[in-house]
Amino acid sequence: MSYVSEFAVASSEEALRHFRQRLSMETDCADVHAAQRQQDVDFVLLHVVGSPQDFSGCHIPGAIHLPHRQITAARMAEWPADTLFVVYCAGPHCNGADRAALKLAQLGRPVKLMLGGITGWRDEGFAFADESARAVNAR
Repeated sequence: MSYVSEFAVASSEEALRHFRQRLSMETDCADVHAAQRQQDVDFVLLHVVGSPQDFSGCHIPGAIHLPHRQITAARMAEWPADTLFVVYCAGPHCNGADRAALKLAQLGRPVKLMLGGITGWRDEGFAFADESARAVNAR
């Protein structure tokens, strides 16, 4: 018996609940990029770690810099209550996005975590905001 089959596989109903729940809380770089490319952005993308200098040096196009420590009810009141927030951080080695997602959920705000963060975005080969600006200015 392999490690793969060591434990009984979940029923289809259990798998459906599990994966639907995961997708209700997570998205990925490819889905965010596709929404941007198709101009179908129905969420606010939050870059939730680092200093303003870090953000200006490397962030995903369209992102707003809002470190998780600055997520408060007063700050979030800038957006309608039903606004979906997608949070990301440096990558899998960083829990800043998890902290931001927790705070947003505690405030009753819809939130999804973008898996991979900056590392995932880079791995997918997508341009960062500064690279996009250089490409536009070069035309």
